[in-house]
Amino acid sequence: MAAKARARVSPPMTPKPLPLAFEALDGFVDDDALAAFVAFRDWARFACAGAAPLRAARPPSPRLMAVARAALAAANADAGAARHFFLDHFRPWRIVSAAPDGLGLLTGYYEPLIDASPTPTPEFRAPALARPRDLVSFAPGEGPQGFDPALAGVRRRADGTLVPYPDRATIEAQGGEPVAWLADAVELFFAQVQGSARLRFADGREERLVYDGRNGRPYTSIGRLLIEEGEIAESEMSLARLKGWLRANGLAPGEKGRAILQRNASYVFFRRVDDVDPALGPIGGAGIALTPLRSIAVDRTLWSYGLPFWIDAALPWRSDAASPFRRLTIAHDTGSAIVGPARADIFFGGGDAAGGRAGAVRHRGAFVVLAPRGDEP
Repeated sequence: MAAKARARVSPPMTPKPLPLAFEALDGFVDDDALAAFVAFRDWARFACAGAAPLRAARPPSPRLMAVARAALAAANADAGAARHFFLDHFRPWRIVSAAPDGLGLLTGYYEPLIDASPTPTPEFRAPALARPRDLVSFAPGEGPQGFDPALAGVRRRADGTLVPYPDRATIEAQGGEPVAWLADAVELFFAQVQGSARLRFADGREERLVYDGRNGRPYTSIGRLLIEEGEIAESEMSLARLKGWLRANGLAPGEKGRAILQRNASYVFFRRVDDVDPALGPIGGAGIALTPLRSIAVDRTLWSYGLPFWIDAALPWRSDAASPFRRLTIAHDTGSAIVGPARADIFFGGGDAAGGRAGAVRHRGAFVVLAPRGDEP
């Protein structure tokens, strides 16, 4: 007999958000409000059409949906009109973290461009697997009674009963239906961490790997594991350093590099699509294409898609040197590692250059959510 659904209550925000005036947002008048408005309207168009997001999140409030409809009804805006749209429809609230400085944590992500093959070859040995038919994924608050609340997916047996979905190591051992083949387990792992990838085949074609569910196991940062175990100094940690360590320590079953990968029990499944427009980013959790440096991933159990967030931090986003990053971003995505109210992952775009910038970001910053007037976060 299938387990019954159980409501899961999101943890309260502690401390409580603090109301602000727009004048308190240093740099707000200098930001490109039109770019933020376009990113918000992209979400509004999708949400008002009643389309289902790729990954379910906290539902938008009635007031946020009303603002979405207002955005679609607005005449073609210029920068000034776009700024007034946010001023008229939203109120800023500072999100204070539990850290002593009250700041939140920012990281970056990107869409890798990866060489791939539609079939296994000596050069392409790591299968990207399709979503299994027996995988049942949960929206926030819909986990089955009696299961670990940290699980976000289970396996449905032939008799209808539910059991926890296998972890990464078991899935890799059992296999599945490949949708493409990548060079090795490292390339596959980081495509899963990013949630998508652009594939480049030998004949020059490009297609996309699109997120299509995960096994629901909690995410574990292998970079953090290697720092804590003294394998890589925190000051030396980077995406290139991490990939190099994994390959140097072996990726065959039972070898040290593969064992570290498998300590992240979370496993992402993909589907392959061929309608690739390089000018558009990958599809985020909200179901729309991501916009570089405007789209962010947030905790979907706490925030709804479409909410604007003002971020103020010093980040190495333009060069290796940190410089002010003060801009209005829109919640278009989510991720299993993005947990807590003052936590965001900034989408940097596609390719190696974007990956280098994204991988360098792990910084503290100020978070301000723009809630529709009349709502409190």
